[in-house]
Formats: sequence, structure tokens, C-alpha cells
Amino acid sequence: MTQEIEIGMGKTGRLCYSLDDVAIIPNRRTRDPQDVNTHWQVDAYEFDIPVIGAPMDSIMSPQTVIELGKMGALGVLDLEGLWTRYEDPQPLLDKIPSIPDDRITPYLQKIYAEPIKADLIFKRLHQIRDAGVTVAGSLTPPRILDFYSTVLEAGVDLFVIRGSAVSAEHVSRNHEPLNLKKFIYELDVPVIVGGAGSYQAAIHLMRTGAAGVLVGLGGTAVSSARSITGMHVPMATVIADVAAARKDYMEESDGRYVQVIADGGLGTSGSFVKTFALGADAVMMGDPLAHAKEAPAHGSHWGHEATHADLPRGRRTQFETPYSMEEVLFGPSYVADGSMNYIGALKRAMASAGYVDLREFQKCPIVAAPYENR
Repeated sequence: MTQEIEIGMGKTGRLCYSLDDVAIIPNRRTRDPQDVNTHWQVDAYEFDIPVIGAPMDSIMSPQTVIELGKMGALGVLDLEGLWTRYEDPQPLLDKIPSIPDDRITPYLQKIYAEPIKADLIFKRLHQIRDAGVTVAGSLTPPRILDFYSTVLEAGVDLFVIRGSAVSAEHVSRNHEPLNLKKFIYELDVPVIVGGAGSYQAAIHLMRTGAAGVLVGLGGTAVSSARSITGMHVPMATVIADVAAARKDYMEESDGRYVQVIADGGLGTSGSFVKTFALGADAVMMGDPLAHAKEAPAHGSHWGHEATHADLPRGRRTQFETPYSMEEVLFGPSYVADGSMNYIGALKRAMASAGYVDLREFQKCPIVAAPYENR
């Protein structure tokens, strides 16, 4: 049952919660963290940890995708990013941290105006495949029809369709929109699609045949969508809603399980852990990986929306990069602020709550505590 509150005499709204507003409750039975299993699987592809590197140029280059894959996670390359526009984008990435805030948006708009090149898509994906890790690439819905055949020809294992708000029923007066259900049905590879910001949006995306649904608007740490368009997704509530959509879709489809992937809103390892207790199967990780020394933009972090030619809806954030990617994910941690050893935190919380696998941890008790951290 949802809780409606009166916003004013003519408008009511649903009371929703962010990840900071909820907490995990330890169970009567505890486990050893060494006994916890964090394996995750989407379609036929298995991973040691439920982490997906977000398709953002600030964190995912072909090399970091490979490194993440060798650590047991999944890296996704942005096939509309700088690595598919320039033969060697590293000098452009090296320059970004030194550009003042008042000049960064025009700079990003300028460098992303370079056309995407199909031969570079092919080259980057082959580089990842040759390293022996799972190959995943991402396109936004407007670019799919232009480049998906190149992506498939290059031999992608998983295809990601990622945008701020992706629906199964896009309507346009000006052109024939992408038929997402027909498109996914005809592909020979598993598709992860999103973001979904509601139960209704998620269950419609599940009905397209997607293997996974991204929950959230993506990249909230570097997004200014709330101040520009007024859009915002309260992640705790929406993850739980989409998990409910998955359950209903399983009954509707005679047992087909769709992966729920939280995308955005991860401030600390505590928020990361809570997504699983709320019903997520995996997390698409962005800004935590921007703290890593290997990040190609040296701590500068921005999302796709920041580069839009007409209405940029993101900002460049600058992080220190004191950790390796392995330390961010596995530790050991030498700070107590939730910025290191995300997998260690997940195992500790699962063990304290008495669970040894991720599916069972989704049943973990949760309380709403919206005022404790304020």
C-alpha cells in the first residue's frame, strides 16, 4: 500500500524514500563473511561480483573495462563516447581536470561533436574480446538504429540500452520510433535496458524481452536533471517497486526472471549494500570508480547528459584518486567513510543479517528512518 500525502489543496503525492532514508536490520542468525557468495548471473554470463561499470568515459576505457572484467565484474563501454570518436582520446581526457568549471560544458560539447566512427566501435570491442572478458557496449535509444549492426558484427556478448528515461512506448509525430520489443526480440544477445523510474515503466520494459532493467536515471552524482527538468528518482522506493514488477512479471511469464540493476545514487558502500536488500540483483557503478587511479579522466567525472548540444543536464565533478580499482571494490580499506571495499561491506552486511547469497538477501528486513541522518 502506498502512502499519499497532501502537497497542497489541489495536489497529492506519494511519500517515497531515498537510500539514505532506509536501513538494514540484522537478523537473529548471523554468518561468517567468508561463507557469503556474491556471484551474479545474467543470461549465460556469470560474474564473481554484482558490479557493472557504468558506460561513462570518465571511468570506462577499453583498458578499465578489461581490468574490471578480470576482477570478476562487468565493464560496459560507451559506444557513443570519446573512444569511438577519436583514435586516441587520452589527450582530451587528460585536459579535462584542468578546465575551469565555467568553461567545462562548452569543452565537453565541442569534443563530443566529433562524429562516431563505426570502425572504432569495431576496434574497441575487439580489443576487449581479445583480452578474454565479457564484451558489453552501450548505446542510447536515438543511436541504436545507426550502429547496432556494427555492434553485433563486432561480437558483443551483452548489449546495454541506457538513457535518462527509457520507455517501451516512445511516441513521436516526426519519425518512426524504435520498436523496442521488436528490436530486442530479433537480437541474438541479451539486452539490459533502462532507466526505469516506476513500476509501470519497468514492467513494460520487462515485457520487451529484456534480460535486465536499469533502475534510476543513471549518474545522479553528476546529474543536474532535478534542477533543470525537475526529474528525480527516490532510489529506495523505486528499486522496491521494480522488484515488485519483476515478481509480477515472473507470474505473468511463467517464471521468466529479469535482472533488476540499480543505476545511480550510490554515495557510499552502505548505499550499495542497501540496493540488494531492497531487491536489486546488481549495481551499475559510476562515481565510486571515478576515485580509482586507473580512471582515464584522472578523477573528473561526468555523465552523457553533460555533453548534450542543446540542453546539457549534467556537471563535471572532480574527485581525488587515491585508491586503485581493486581497493575500491575489494579493499583493504584504510578509511572509514564507505569509499573503499564495497564487496567487503556487502559480505559483512549479508553475514550480519544471516544470508549467504544475493537472492536470499533480497528478503532482508528494512526499516524507514528518514530523519536519522539529518
